[in-house]
Amino acid sequence: MKQLERTLEGIVIINKPAGITSHDVVSAVRRTFNMKRVGHAGTLDPMATGVLVMLLGKSTKLFDKFVAFDKGYRATLRLGVKTTTADIMGQVLEEKPYANVTQKQVEEVMVRFTGEIEQKPPMVSAVKHKGERLYKLARQGKEVERTARKVRIDELKLLKFNLPEVEFFMACSKGTYVRQLAEDVGDILGCGACISQIERTKVGPFTIAQAISLEELNEGHILSGRI
Repeated sequence: MKQLERTLEGIVIINKPAGITSHDVVSAVRRTFNMKRVGHAGTLDPMATGVLVMLLGKSTKLFDKFVAFDKGYRATLRLGVKTTTADIMGQVLEEKPYANVTQKQVEEVMVRFTGEIEQKPPMVSAVKHKGERLYKLARQGKEVERTARKVRIDELKLLKFNLPEVEFFMACSKGTYVRQLAEDVGDILGCGACISQIERTKVGPFTIAQAISLEELNEGHILSGRI
């Protein structure tokens, strides 16, 4: 006998683990709730962790509202390495000395990126070029010209300085790319840089403290609300 699909609506805030896609999380939520109408607001790639807003049932219609929320990230950049993907998962393009870089220099560069800036989307992004996602082209080893876009960084704060790694927090508008920021900072410092870790800590009013793991979801510890 076929099991009836459940009808739910609302949100679930998931703390996405590393190593899986946002679509994998959607599939897991669908299985848990036995329902097909599930979506997420704001993709996190496999390397990234943190807040992933899941929309259930009729709440999927509010996708545009949730995607437009400002975001918060805690991330670590590694100095001295430039890669094809602007993170440590990519192929190394260039390695340069970084030992002379000081904490003060990093902080001064970060100030330059605070406020409204123009940022070129990285190749590892969901932006389309002639109908194809940039990250798919990047996987094929291709690089294409990208048009810079206006984004806003409200806060960019250095948290830890321990060469070759620099941990920082960024509060920003939608469409701001942490990887590109790291690469741009590395270019100005003259040693290059890439991202070694990314955690999304906030999406609009939803924070990492409210998020639950997929294990907790399966155990029934659900944080959700009717919208």
